[in-house]
Parts: sequence; C-alpha cells; structure tokens
Amino acid sequence: MGYRINVNGEVREVEATPDMPRLWVLRDLLGLTGTKYGCGMAQCRACTVHIAGEPAFACQTAIAAVGDRPVTTIEGLSTDGGKTLHAVQEAWIALDVPQCGWCQPGQIMSAVALLGKTPAPTDEQIDEGMNGNICRCGTYSRIKLAIHRAAKGGV
Repeated sequence: MGYRINVNGEVREVEATPDMPRLWVLRDLLGLTGTKYGCGMAQCRACTVHIAGEPAFACQTAIAAVGDRPVTTIEGLSTDGGKTLHAVQEAWIALDVPQCGWCQPGQIMSAVALLGKTPAPTDEQIDEGMNGNICRCGTYSRIKLAIHRAAKGGV
C-alpha cells in the first residue's frame, strides 16, 4: 500500500503495509538511519522522533497512524540542510555527552521537545521531561548540562 509521509519538510512516498512501524519506514525505506532501534516496546525512547512537534516513539506508531502530520527526525533538526546544527546538538558536542551514542538521537529529540515547551528548564523540569530516556552508559549528568547550555544559547 502506498503512503505519503512528510518527513523533515519533504513529502516522500513509500510502499508499506499499514501496520509497519514508522521506525522501519524511516530507516529501511527512507534511509534515515539516525533514528535508532532500542527495545521495540517504547520503553527506552531511543527511537524518539517528533510528530507535529511532539515527541513520539517511532517503534510503536504504525505508518498508517501518522497521516499528514509532519515527522521530524534527528536528521531534520537543522533548518539549512545540515550546514548548521541545532543548539541542542551543538551543546551535546561541546560537552562531549555521548559515550556509545546509541540512545543519543532519542535523547536529543526529547531535549529539543522539552526546550520547545520549557525554554529555561530547572533541573527538576529536565528530569521530568527526559524521564524514560534510557542511557546505558549513564551520561545523564552531561545530558542535563547540555540541556542547560542549549537553553542559555551558549555553546
């Protein structure tokens, strides 16, 4: 079955079954491999993308459920084709946040959504907004520092 999906500002057409998870559409059919598979059960949030600006788990949302709402992946955070990174991505790099990096696209997408709703979050708001994003390497303190840094606009 054919679907039209607005991903990172571009409408793309894919052939998929209605129940195919958005994660596999993004990775396998569209080649957007920044979104990671973690647990497949929406427990780790490594697969977080934005649907109409809201964080959503790509592993649990079927392509048929997306409709015409725009999807943004980690690749789509840059507004100029990747020449300039998003402030959160810049803070992540400046503070050397990742170790293995597997969960980081989901962490970054959750942080961007958090800052979109709460531009100057407290530690408690960061803890609440990032709750459920699992980092097996335990880089939580650097993640929090990077979110504060991005919120202040300094890199």
